[in-house]
Amino acid sequence: MRAQIEPMVAPEPKTELAPGFPLRVGAVDMGSNAIRLLAAEFIAPTTYTELVSERIPVRLGHRVYQTGRLEADAIRAAVEAMRRFADILRQLGIEHYRAVATSAVRESRNGRKLIESVRRETGLTLEAINGVEEARLVHGAARHRLSIGSDTWAMADLGGGSLEFAVVDGEGVLASESHTIGSVRLLEQFEKVEKLGPFHRLVEEYLAGLRLISLARSDGVAGFYATGGNMEDLAQLAEAPADEKGVRVVLLSDLEKVIDELVELTVEERVEELGLKPDRADVILPAAIVYARAARLIGRDEIHVPRVGVKEGTLFDLVEGVTERSDHLARHERDVRAGAVAFGRRFMFDEAHGVHVARLAERLFDELDELHGLGPRDREVLLAAAVLHDIGQQISYRWHHKHAHYLISHTELPGLSVEEVELVANVARYHRRADPSTDHEPYAALEKPDRKRVKKLAALLRLADALDREHMQKVAHVEVEAVGDEEVVLRIEGQGDLAIELWALGRKARLFEKVFQREVRTDDRAGAAH
Repeated sequence: MRAQIEPMVAPEPKTELAPGFPLRVGAVDMGSNAIRLLAAEFIAPTTYTELVSERIPVRLGHRVYQTGRLEADAIRAAVEAMRRFADILRQLGIEHYRAVATSAVRESRNGRKLIESVRRETGLTLEAINGVEEARLVHGAARHRLSIGSDTWAMADLGGGSLEFAVVDGEGVLASESHTIGSVRLLEQFEKVEKLGPFHRLVEEYLAGLRLISLARSDGVAGFYATGGNMEDLAQLAEAPADEKGVRVVLLSDLEKVIDELVELTVEERVEELGLKPDRADVILPAAIVYARAARLIGRDEIHVPRVGVKEGTLFDLVEGVTERSDHLARHERDVRAGAVAFGRRFMFDEAHGVHVARLAERLFDELDELHGLGPRDREVLLAAAVLHDIGQQISYRWHHKHAHYLISHTELPGLSVEEVELVANVARYHRRADPSTDHEPYAALEKPDRKRVKKLAALLRLADALDREHMQKVAHVEVEAVGDEEVVLRIEGQGDLAIELWALGRKARLFEKVFQREVRTDDRAGAAH
């Protein structure tokens, strides 16, 4: 039987513990095939001792990919599992935790019912995260076990309902995409249609249309790693040796041999002869085919298996957020910025303008923090909206603000939740023309506190956008000062004639003045006052 993932444990330090340590944290990963808990005590930012590791086989993905709904029995089992995990966290005295749900919950029409049931009956907060957030969390753990450095690698994280593929480096995720391909999803799509051909052949033909991020092929990658419980079992079946950090390297040729072996065995035989768990034995074949296909697509003949996943990445993310807040925020912001830029490039957007407006918007946000009263996550929403506010111009200039909302609201951005992406879409939508209004359905659908956030952020974005009206990045710096209770003064530094920027500022300051009840003007150094 496969051994459990080995925790990253170092000898007891001889020196004093780092500030903020020891620290106990917990992570819950509610996947499509099982629900997992990992609780640990960290003695340093990347060194921990495992306290509890538990996996409860609840197949939330059963039928959800065909019907669009979680089954009642699955919801009850999931709530019961979360009740047990809540008890464990309380017994361990853990206050810092994060519980995340992936594709089965986020794609189901009644996923909100499960989230609310968990909160009501266990006291735990469960959040449905998007695919790129999955990739970010997974890579946050994997980069501690792999020697990536400044090289570019590809990663594949396969769950029961989705495949998260990303191009990464030692710092974070450079680009990512989520595919509705998962081991449970594939199993349920093809297991009952074998009259059309052997199961594994149907899966292979279905995957023939799979395309991964073009960067991974055009520029090449220095390495490829894969995560997920299926990949860990496949590495063991391939008898791949582990290094001192527990990382296994599976040759593609050996993986193909394992696939051939699995094809010849029934699910029952895989349990009896290979020692696989019953809920793993049926999904491991489609998973193996996906991993092999990914390796061939990006031209790699070996797959690194770091034996970490969402739950480990969540732990590292929690610890960094609690003990190294400034570094954590900087890394998180980098992921948000990189993700927004990568998405914008798909639509050939004006990257220089978007990035410059984002820098100006962040400056305005920071200078006016006492006035708007918003927090770090709101700053990231503004950052992403500023980068992407003009993305709709590739469809139509006249209505590009509306097209920006549509494009953003139908994508996933790293570091941002589904709800935050909708805020980004709304802020971008209101960077021009009409003010936020409940006559507009997407805005009206937001909760009242979120509508207030959108108004404030859109007001800041309009000022920043005005300061680059000509898309020439002439405004190099802006300082902001709130004067009394009536005015906000912008001191603008730049090169060349800024008359157009000042004219645009006069037009686009109206929303800011309405929201914050302050008149916007510029000082004499910048030209004529508003």
